[in-house]
Amino acid sequence: MSKPNPLRQFAIKANSYPHWLGRRLLTWMFRYKVKLTGTVGLEILHTDLKSVTFRQRNYRKVQNHIGSVHAAGMALMAESASGFVVGVNLPGDKLPLIKSMQLNYVKRATGDMQASARLTDGQIHQMQTQDKGEISVEVTVTDAQNIEPVVCEMIWAWVPKR
Repeated sequence: MSKPNPLRQFAIKANSYPHWLGRRLLTWMFRYKVKLTGTVGLEILHTDLKSVTFRQRNYRKVQNHIGSVHAAGMALMAESASGFVVGVNLPGDKLPLIKSMQLNYVKRATGDMQASARLTDGQIHQMQTQDKGEISVEVTVTDAQNIEPVVCEMIWAWVPKR
């Protein structure tokens, strides 16, 4: 039998509160664990544990030279969203590891950004039953005009914790 996952337990508890409070609790916890996300101000907007949506506001500190969210900020948001959804679905005795990130910047971004990551039931089953493995996590990044300025592919692996 696999160990309970503390991240999943926290997310389930946070989702039992009113939406505004659950969002804040999840965002606070994630920023506490992944320090860089706190530095840039990433927010968790919603999760049902199979999917998650993160937001990066177009703050000055995350802007590039043309006034939009920096490419590295978009990459961090996509990696964070995919990592969160992988992290809440792994058993507590497994360690998630990003194996590769493929990002193709195809359009100019404007305004605040959102990243949505989702897993299929088959991927979740694979993660919960296999000792080690890897999956490709679907991530969609959109800007304020609902344009997809970057096309992402995130490959996540997992191994037993030592």
